[in-house]
Amino acid sequence: MAETKHDLTDIFGDFQLSKRDSDGFHTIAVIGLGVMGQGIAQTLATAGIEVMVVEKSNDRLQHQLKMLDESLENEIHRWTMTKSEKRAILSRVKGTTNIADVSAIQVIIEAVDENFELKKKLLQELDTLCNPGSIIVSNTSTLNLSKLAAATKRADKVIGMHFLNPVPKVPLVEIVRGMKTSDETFRRIKKLASKLGKTPVEVFEYPGFVTTRIIIPLVNEAMYILMEGVATAESIDTAMRLGYEFRYGPLELVDMMGLDEVLAWMESLFHELGDAKYRPCPLLRQMVRKGMLGKKSGEGFFKYNEQGKRILGQL
Repeated sequence: MAETKHDLTDIFGDFQLSKRDSDGFHTIAVIGLGVMGQGIAQTLATAGIEVMVVEKSNDRLQHQLKMLDESLENEIHRWTMTKSEKRAILSRVKGTTNIADVSAIQVIIEAVDENFELKKKLLQELDTLCNPGSIIVSNTSTLNLSKLAAATKRADKVIGMHFLNPVPKVPLVEIVRGMKTSDETFRRIKKLASKLGKTPVEVFEYPGFVTTRIIIPLVNEAMYILMEGVATAESIDTAMRLGYEFRYGPLELVDMMGLDEVLAWMESLFHELGDAKYRPCPLLRQMVRKGMLGKKSGEGFFKYNEQGKRILGQL
């Protein structure tokens, strides 16, 4: 990919790579600016870290940067952020389509689609481009981190940071150790998690880690209950919110995560573990085929406006 300059300099300002601190946290790269990538970039920038975001094309880069800008603007409307805070966050973000721009950065976080071959190819490219001491972080939710690390010559410097959506608001991050992840790599990334205001939970690699492995059977069962006509989507979510003090009902949670993402997680876990509790509910497959992906498409188990707020209408 050739380097591309975007036309949002009036919003994002000039970006200079200055001297990094000893742990490499002055500047961090985020590859992939989808929902999770945007959340990670915002969280890093909020913590005072310069962020270089990488996208595969200029059109997508422009679009995703605009989405980030609009997301922060929505926070202002909700009175959870000031305009000056928004400007400070965006001033720390630079976008590029040239992946070679990350070569001198000490910590690189990949947040591309949950596809093993895609992530493997990306890690191999980063391994070739980056300095030998650079840490490569994967935001995978279900994939085998050790197999991804084995595609590089720095398996000791490959580690997982499993952020949960919405990244800026969830105070947790799972730090996933592959079979060869070094103690020093873990120490540095744990320190980064703390700098971001997250509570780090150490996880030793296993499909689904902790949070994904537990939540998937729950939301899958909720979908079966809906498909079998036992209760409406609203009733299912109300029962779980009030009965178990969940912040979000399981079906609204799926809408937030993205139905296509949840389907990919289920298929990965079912393939890895062979347990029927991870077999995707047919209703989920049907909705994904119809393009009903949740908040990002405007409709999933519930309907949403352009700002992502619930509106009337349900299955």
